[in-house]
Amino acid sequence: MNIDELKTLVIGEVDAHRDQLNELSLRIHSNPELAFQETKAVAWLTQYLEANGFSVEQGICGLPTAFRGDYGHGKPAIAILAEYDALPGLGHACGHNLIATLAVGAGVASRLAVGQLGGSILVIGTPAEELYGGKIKMASRGAFDSVDVAMMVHPGTHDVATTQALACQTLEVEFFGKAAHAAAKPEAGINALEAMVQSFVAINSLRQHIKDKSRIHGIITDGGQAANIVPAHSAGIFIVRAESDVYLDELKQRVINCFVGAATASGARLEYRWEDVRYANMRNNLTLARLFKQNMEFLGRKVKLTDPDSSVGSTDMGNVSQLVPGIHPTVAIAPEGVGIHSPQFASAAASEAGSRGLFDAAKALAMTVVDLVTSPGIIFRVKEEFRQ
Repeated sequence: MNIDELKTLVIGEVDAHRDQLNELSLRIHSNPELAFQETKAVAWLTQYLEANGFSVEQGICGLPTAFRGDYGHGKPAIAILAEYDALPGLGHACGHNLIATLAVGAGVASRLAVGQLGGSILVIGTPAEELYGGKIKMASRGAFDSVDVAMMVHPGTHDVATTQALACQTLEVEFFGKAAHAAAKPEAGINALEAMVQSFVAINSLRQHIKDKSRIHGIITDGGQAANIVPAHSAGIFIVRAESDVYLDELKQRVINCFVGAATASGARLEYRWEDVRYANMRNNLTLARLFKQNMEFLGRKVKLTDPDSSVGSTDMGNVSQLVPGIHPTVAIAPEGVGIHSPQFASAAASEAGSRGLFDAAKALAMTVVDLVTSPGIIFRVKEEFRQ
């Protein structure tokens, strides 16, 4: 059987499961679960995989809502990654119900390719992308050590074969001052809130002197208890992003200097902590991305290889892409101007356009698997690009 016939087969397999996949996506959408609490989604996804011939292990890497489904044996070992956590207050406003469903749909369709030509398909369930970087924990515990290629598709407002994703780390900050009556004895106090406000001012000044696409943003989580008391404590959470790990380290120090300066000026004592989880920048494998682009265009979508106008965020898929060749394309499910992490995007993730994106992305991933298992030369080029 030639490559075109195999691609026709995997397309037909996705279509044959259309009703099941659409129902699964909508069920996950209607039952949003936060990071590391995705028990319903995991049960439904793994049941679907097991019903279609996959052997499934749940609770991998010491994470109760992580899983791995295997079909086939040997090399290449091609992983398709699923995300299924929701956002607090917004549900699936990032479309993770679609990511999870298209992953299992692509995995099941890909059985036909590995059954004919060898290799293995792994559907790896990765919890807590939004808040805690589940893939980062999984990567450190060996989840991707045996993987040759890793792929996933994210819904968005553009059809793009590569993703711009920034290195990222979260900072927790506290200032400790001294309470006093704000009218009767203000000179006796040390204003911890003023130190936090000065830090924001310093960061605003820093922003005009940092590299393009770098980001610094934060919120105040404690600013005092009453207007007539000099605040003795303030706290905030900040996120620092940059295009590379090297520049992220440099920018982190410059951000800390803003807080140190505010502590010196105000007299408040500074304490801070960088979170252990650190998102890496996305390393797009262009050989893989071009294959995915060609397959999406065969299905009728016009796909850009790169799009400098696409929104830029951070994803723990970046950490996976530093370990193995990977792609994180985007499939359009909403019009340009609709932002992810919005109620409008949550609605799009359960819309007819969302379903079309699900099926097109699942087909294109399965077709890309066909490309990889039918040509050892392609796998060689993918790995050679990664090594270089």
